[in-house]
Amino acid sequence: MSAVERSGSRPSEAREAVAGFLAAAALFASVVGVVDRPARVVPVALVLLLVAAVMTERHTRLVLWGLWIAMAAWMLGMTIAVVAERPLY
Repeated sequence: MSAVERSGSRPSEAREAVAGFLAAAALFASVVGVVDRPARVVPVALVLLLVAAVMTERHTRLVLWGLWIAMAAWMLGMTIAVVAERPLY
C-alpha cells in the first residue's frame, strides 16, 4: 500500500498562521487599550501575545514587538486614564 499525499498545509504551517493572527490581534488590542479601559484590554493583549509566543518560531519578532508595544500602551493608557479621570477598567 502506498501513502496518499494530502494536499493543503501541514499542521505546523497552520499553527504559525494562527500565531501570527493572534499577535496581530494583540497589537490591535494594545492600541485600543490606550484609549479605552487599559486595565481591562491590555492584559488580554499580553496573554494573547504569550500564547502566540509559545505557538510560533517564525513570528518571534512580531511577538517581541507586540510585547514592547503592549507595555508602552499600558503605561500610556493608564496615564491618559488617570489624567483625564476616565475609568481604568
